[in-house]
Amino acid sequence: MELLFLGTSAGAPTRTRNVSACALRPTAGKGWYLVDCGEATQHRLLASPLTLLTLEGICLTHVHGDHIFGLPGLLSSAQMAGRTAPLSLLAPAGVREYVETALRCSATYLGYPLDWISIGPDSPALARKGLSIETVTLSHRVPSYAYCFTEAAHARNLDKDKLHAAGIPSGPHLARLRNGESITLADGRSVAAEDFLLPARRQRRIIIAGDNDSPELLAAATRHTDVLVHEATFTQAIADKVGPVPQHSSAAQIAAFAESVGLPNLVLTHFSGRYNDQTELPGSISEIGTEAAAHYHGRVFLARDYACYTLDANGILHESTVQNP
Repeated sequence: MELLFLGTSAGAPTRTRNVSACALRPTAGKGWYLVDCGEATQHRLLASPLTLLTLEGICLTHVHGDHIFGLPGLLSSAQMAGRTAPLSLLAPAGVREYVETALRCSATYLGYPLDWISIGPDSPALARKGLSIETVTLSHRVPSYAYCFTEAAHARNLDKDKLHAAGIPSGPHLARLRNGESITLADGRSVAAEDFLLPARRQRRIIIAGDNDSPELLAAATRHTDVLVHEATFTQAIADKVGPVPQHSSAAQIAAFAESVGLPNLVLTHFSGRYNDQTELPGSISEIGTEAAAHYHGRVFLARDYACYTLDANGILHESTVQNP
């Protein structure tokens, strides 16, 4: 599974960072998902290998503008690119009204259907190609959600060495073994599938959270989770000065939570524009990383625009080079 960040700034863009957008690409196939779509997300996509024709769905965490203002333009560009396939939009209340109003007032016609899926506190899990998508209710000034992406179960493979050692020949009967059926060979031997099936490959799981001042709301969802992408808008000192009204998490807050649940990989994003990218200057984003590392002993990453991360089969997250779809 792969994450490509298209925007990592909170509230407004900076010279080096656009507002919130993150692409998730499952291992198999060319399809991908977009989580949030801040203004100018489509410009970021132009410098990536992703296309609007292979976009499977858009997941909106909440209605604030830095997470949705890019939607009407992106949908319009998909139309101009020749998209005809339906597009799923998972969104809380208010997002659909905003998009439909923008399209209507700009006389924009889409030649493909939008499949709106309303997200709320009791939304059921959705099955998609190779994935299931669940939501978790968060705490923010408006209803906000996290999206949990879990790989579908993989078929178990047969242990070829054990088959050879047992003298089991090739043939169509192996397909039945692979499906978990016991078989009887021509020589009369009974063969149990479980004796020759390799262990199932682990199902990887990534959570991408919207704005949230209470990471503990993710405690149940983060069980068996490989990666959590979560805002760290401020360091704790700045969060204390700003006060609770914005309802954002500090680096210390989310890092302490990740440590408490034993999360192996944490990606921080949605950084306040007050932090700069120059590590040698005061007020650098590196201060967020330093604060997080003081509370968390797993693998922590500070997302930046165009950063790409690959989650390997063992559940280890690596920064990687973007691969063409």
